[in-house]
Amino acid sequence: MQPRWRDRAVSRRVNRDLSLEELEGRRWSVPAGGETRLMATVRELRRKPIGGLTVEDMRLLIGQDVGLAYLLPLAMEVLRVNPLAEGDMYEGDLLAAVLTRSAEVWRDFPDLRREVREIVSELADVPPALKREVEEFLAP
Repeated sequence: MQPRWRDRAVSRRVNRDLSLEELEGRRWSVPAGGETRLMATVRELRRKPIGGLTVEDMRLLIGQDVGLAYLLPLAMEVLRVNPLAEGDMYEGDLLAAVLTRSAEVWRDFPDLRREVREIVSELADVPPALKREVEEFLAP
């Protein structure tokens, strides 16, 4: 059963000791032909308890559209406190990963989309690295 994300508190009810593999009930195996370093990292992060994921871990997974039902609410917890939270790339890289999800993703998470719009709209100074993503996200 897919969790309902309309309630902001739902991310607090998810057992953060569980990994994405456990929460989704799916284990990824190594492809027969091998895998890229990025996909090996993603596969390993899917085995890590979600409560132990760093900003960089979330940035990477969200950027690959992995575990969004669980990770977008967790990312929002970080972004509410620090909209420009930084992984390993640049100031606001977690926000950039969230902003660049497809329109289909946001149709599944309209309440989170509204909240992201609020956070972005309240940013006083948008770093140059985020200007285009912010503009595209806020465009009608």
